Order: sequence, then C-alpha cells, then structure tokens
Amino acid sequence: MTTSLAAIAPHGGQLINRLAPEAERQEFLAIADKLPRVQLDERATSDLVMIAIGGFSPLKGFMEQDDYELVVEEMKLANGLPWSVPVTLSVTEEVAAPLEVGSWVRLDNSTGKFIGVLELIQKYHYNKAHEAKNVYRTDDQAHPGVKVVYDQGPINLAGPIWLLEREPHPLFPKYQIDPAASRQLFAERGWKTIVGFQTRNPIHRAHEYIQKCALEVVDGLFLHPLVGATKSDDIPADVRMRCYEIMLDNYFPKDRVILGINPSAMRYAGPREAIFHALIRKNYGCTHFIVGRDHAGVRDYYGTYDAQEIFNEFAPEALGIVPMKFEHAFYCKKTLQMATTKTSPSGPEDRIHLSGTKVRALLRDGQLPPPEFSRPEVAQELIRAMQGES
Repeated sequence: MTTSLAAIAPHGGQLINRLAPEAERQEFLAIADKLPRVQLDERATSDLVMIAIGGFSPLKGFMEQDDYELVVEEMKLANGLPWSVPVTLSVTEEVAAPLEVGSWVRLDNSTGKFIGVLELIQKYHYNKAHEAKNVYRTDDQAHPGVKVVYDQGPINLAGPIWLLEREPHPLFPKYQIDPAASRQLFAERGWKTIVGFQTRNPIHRAHEYIQKCALEVVDGLFLHPLVGATKSDDIPADVRMRCYEIMLDNYFPKDRVILGINPSAMRYAGPREAIFHALIRKNYGCTHFIVGRDHAGVRDYYGTYDAQEIFNEFAPEALGIVPMKFEHAFYCKKTLQMATTKTSPSGPEDRIHLSGTKVRALLRDGQLPPPEFSRPEVAQELIRAMQGES
C-alpha cells in the first residue's frame, strides 16, 4: 500500500510485505520435502509473522551480522535507522552445520507445520553475554529475556524470509488487524493523530486514565495488547482480551477506539523495548505512543522512568513517532479521582496504589480489588479466570 493512506510513514518509508505471492507459495510447497528444515519456537514464529506483515518494517528478514551488532551496540541498523532490539533466528551448531549459505531453508512452527522460508545469506556466531548486558542491562538469567538469550543456540541464521500464508489468529480472528489494515481503518475514520497503547496486563483504572488523557489531544486510540509469548505468570491473553472488550463496551466512546492484537512476543527489555514497541506502532500507523511507568519492565531491573528517558537519546525526527510520557497514576482520596503527582495535591497517605502482584493475590482469594483500582466488571472477569471458571 502507499503511505498516502496514513498520517505517518512506516519506519524506513515503506511498509514491508513478505507474504509469498500465490505462485511462489506453490513453488515452495512443491519442494517442501527437499528443503532443509529449521523448527521455530513461539517467539521466532511471532517474529516471522511480524516481519512478513510489516510490523517490523524495514526488516525483510532475520538480522544479518552488521545490523545485529549495531543494534546491540548503538541501537541502530546498518542504514542508520533507529532500532533497539535484535530480531534474530538462533540455532544450535548441529542445526546450522548442514545449512548452505545461498540456499533456501524451510521454516516449520513448533508443531512441524511448514510456514515459511528463509533465504540463507549468513550464519554467524554472537556473544550472548554482550547481547544480554547491552539489550537487557543485565546478564542475570533470572531475567526472562536474558534466559531466552542464554537458552537459545549460539549461531544466528540471517536473510530475507517469506511467510507462506497469513492465517487467522486461533483465538482472536476479528482483532487480527495487520499494519496495512490498521492504516486503512485510521484513514477511513479520518484520524490524523493516533495514539498506540501497549499492554501485556489486564486494563485497570490507571491505564484507563492515561488512555483518556491521551484521547483528549489525539483523534483516536489504538488499543494494541500483545498476545505473543509472555511469562508463565502473566495473565493469559484470552482473559486480557475479555477485559478490554468489557472496558470498550462500557467506558470508552466506541467511535474513538480500535482494539487490535499485537502478535509479537514479549522481550521484557524495559527501555529498549519501549523504543521497539513505539516503532512497531509507527508501522501500524500510530503517530503517538503512550509510555508509562516501567514500560516493558520486569521486577526491579530498570528504573521507574528509564523507559521514558531513553527516548531522549534519539532525535525526534529519527524515531518519527511522538512518545506521550505519563507518570504513575493513582486514585487520589483527596480529590476523589485518578491523578498523578503532576495533578494531585495529596500526600502518599491519600494515594491508592495497587501492584499487579497484590491484585493477583486478591483475585485468587476471590476478593474484588477496590473500585478505585479496577472497574468491577473487569475485576469479576479476572476473578472467574483466576479461580479457573469458564
């Protein structure tokens, strides 16, 4: 599609499309049994899809060594474009050894289904500790993102990919809105300014507050929850999606919000992932991106507002999407409304903060979080899910 349909150009200026045309797809299927195979895990499968649909524009495949090393060291691609998180296909020595550079490689998903191909341009070793320390700011393998790096193979396979077929999401087909489609939707609604919101958690009153603050100054909200691989103790995607539906049905203007899924896997890379998430939403057509407290963080590996400060390391025109930075929101017992330290005169004793950990504990015990934290309909949905009800 052309960028004239959208208010903002994709990262790099062109929305990448690596969905195999039908003729090529049939050719790949015809030689499927003759191609060497690499089986992808859940994250690599998500990355393959995101590359193919343009969510990772300007990437056309898994990163070659020059791009990889510059991303790890300097948060930019070899062409100079900002990019903060490596997108690589890592395999074992045994898997890599028989693969010939210059050949096609068959890519299977975790169930063994043939889903894509890689034109193998490079095989290269990389330094896991260096990647961990630079990208995640730690080499502690208790960090879920670092653990993935240390658990994966020592060789990266690089080159352009083709996805054989874009299949409907098994759980959320009506919310599968790929970048070309989201851009079209924004244009049809006449939206010139669109704010994207990333979440892997159920929506609560603090989220609602910052989303509505953002909606006061832009044309529309793209609520874009991540449904790829997350930590085992995160709330499952289907539960989170039901909570978003409840919120949109009851508490948001229907003509100013679009709900769509983000197929990406979570990296938990904190500040670097905030940049990554912003660039992804730029590719979906967003002009603005909400960055809240400890964006994409985990435990205490990152400072509360590190994910906001990292945006200051880039020229605004280089990123091409405007971060909307919000402080930690709370319910203010003095003003009887949601607020932040920027708007509330209250002291700590008049502020209701609830952590996700504490809320999960309440829900498991069948206790409703206070209405100042969660809308009651959402809390009831979470209780049903936490107690194993359908």
